[in-house]
Amino acid sequence: MDALDKYKKAWDNQPKETNKVSKVDIYKMAQSKSSSIVKWIFIIGLLELIIPLSMYLFFDLDKLDDTYAKLGLANYAFYSQIILYPVVLVFLFLFYKNYKNIYTTDTTKELMQKILKTRKTVRNYIFLNLGYAFITLIVVVFATIKTQFSNLGTKEIIITSLVSIAFGILLIGCIWLIYQLLYGILLRKLNKNYKELAKLDSPN
Repeated sequence: MDALDKYKKAWDNQPKETNKVSKVDIYKMAQSKSSSIVKWIFIIGLLELIIPLSMYLFFDLDKLDDTYAKLGLANYAFYSQIILYPVVLVFLFLFYKNYKNIYTTDTTKELMQKILKTRKTVRNYIFLNLGYAFITLIVVVFATIKTQFSNLGTKEIIITSLVSIAFGILLIGCIWLIYQLLYGILLRKLNKNYKELAKLDSPN
């Protein structure tokens, strides 16, 4: 049982005339906890951006670039990343803004609204990354078939495409599970805070 749960239990069991004081304490705990969760969401998102970029400093990625070039996808790799990284930066800004907004929130209603907004931002960010991974998968599969397996018949091309896409979907499913681990736990905690605040804000 964490500190917020202890405050909530104490508040439920105390005389009604002292509820107003304890209610403020519980709100402050919920606010602090929500702020901490959103801060970790921002940190994880920042690491997601920094780690891939830092790979260029520690690993030789020329082979990957050569592979894209052989598949005729050099322009796709270049322009898709030019589009992707600014969008990721926008989401990071939104994560940070959500953190600052929660930190300075004064009322229960505002905090509940900002928790919902944060959850929506995170889910959109996850969908963005999974969508980009799926589109890249499709592009790579068809480029590979076009350049490496052009001598295959129609039936073989269809089978190869379906097997490759199925494998890719499995891979994306694994990525989704990782996101569930990274962000899902934090979002569940944030959702728990939201429910506690909803009870706190109810007239009963």
